[in-house]
Amino acid sequence: MKVKLKKEIVTLRLPELDPNKTVGQYVKPADWNALLADPDVVVIDTRNDYEVAIGTFKGAINPNLKNFVQLPAWLDAQENLQGEAAKKTKVAMFCTGGIRCEKSTALMKMRGFEEVYHLEGGILKYLEEIPPEQSTWEGDCFVFDERVSVGHGLGLGHHELCRSCRWPLSEQDKQSPHYVLGVSCAYCHDQRTPEQKEKLAERQRQVELAESRGELHVGAKMPNHEAF
Repeated sequence: MKVKLKKEIVTLRLPELDPNKTVGQYVKPADWNALLADPDVVVIDTRNDYEVAIGTFKGAINPNLKNFVQLPAWLDAQENLQGEAAKKTKVAMFCTGGIRCEKSTALMKMRGFEEVYHLEGGILKYLEEIPPEQSTWEGDCFVFDERVSVGHGLGLGHHELCRSCRWPLSEQDKQSPHYVLGVSCAYCHDQRTPEQKEKLAERQRQVELAESRGELHVGAKMPNHEAF
């Protein structure tokens, strides 16, 4: 067993931030649509770019984050969120399971924003409880397991992972001439050296050999993975 100590599970590198003291106001999935329908509410998707790419709430702002630690700098660059008057802006934030928003809404409260809202249980709880005909969600929701993505009712989504860069790929993405199973996709084909591609190709060959023998290759997806 390998144990790794980390200062933060969800990294923002703001030691003065304490979600145990102050966070945004929780909004139940059943009440989320009404909040989003308010034209005065600024809705921010706090997830990373590859997650937002396959699905988000209609009208939500995508900060195009490569990682969560970039959120404070992105907020600094938003002119409509600067100054004392802007602190009266209603801000609604959401993430996959609601954990990341503990910090993002705490950040907004620390910066003096008065009305900050947080989707309780995150996107997953919303998709679990809200039927498709009432939903304002568009696309699939990326999840960090071998399902890759889920839809309404938490049913299996329509994506597979690129085993090189771990970008979620749609069926259309897999039609790209740059897509090579286990080796590259349109998002990473120019970011891998020939040597790296050769190693990835060999890994894919070993995965396929293991499958042909009815064995599980190390790092390959686990069978019958259940939704959590």
